Amino acid sequence: MSKHKRKQLAIPTTLSKKDLAADKWVSQSEAARIRGVTPQAIENLMKKGRFRTLSIGGRVLLDRREVENYKAKRTGRPRKRTHSTG
Repeated sequence: MSKHKRKQLAIPTTLSKKDLAADKWVSQSEAARIRGVTPQAIENLMKKGRFRTLSIGGRVLLDRREVENYKAKRTGRPRKRTHSTG
């Protein structure tokens, strides 16, 4: 078990049988392949609560659609606007 606690969704969700379809959920390593990043990067996003996860038998699965549609949020200080002279 990871020494860091995962963020839980604020509202508990109930999953239907349709939501539990095998092709809808992917492993952490498969999510990393889809995104073109390392499994550690996916783990960091999971810790931040960016993906809905499902734990079954000690394995953590991620919603494939969320992984495919994820857009990174800009972090840090906003860039200063540059004035163009024309």
